[in-house]
Amino acid sequence: VQLVESGGGSVQAGGSLTLSCATSGFRFDDYAIGWFRQVPGKEREAVSCMSKRDGSLYYLHSETGRFTISSDNAKNMAYLQMNSLKPEDTAVYYCAIDFRRCVDFPIGKVDKWGQGTQVTVSS
Repeated sequence: VQLVESGGGSVQAGGSLTLSCATSGFRFDDYAIGWFRQVPGKEREAVSCMSKRDGSLYYLHSETGRFTISSDNAKNMAYLQMNSLKPEDTAVYYCAIDFRRCVDFPIGKVDKWGQGTQVTVSS
């Protein structure tokens, strides 16, 4: 199983980035897929999750309206569109999967993590 993130970088406040997660080694349709982020010294927090298996969708409250998760099942890809970025969004962003549902994403209980991609937002 592999999850490979890309699309991170440096952007000014108010800008946008789209993160991508290329996946392989598992049946994409059977899994919930989503994004976490982590700032040094803090716990990893779930940002968003989606599952086409059971239709569940999750967003961290503070990101509702700014971030949009999507997927392309034909390409086994997931994406996180981030708009109106703020300096406090600066973190390493990780792609993650969990079997079937998003219910365990908020508590960080997932089956597999990617290696992460750095997002830096300057003021």
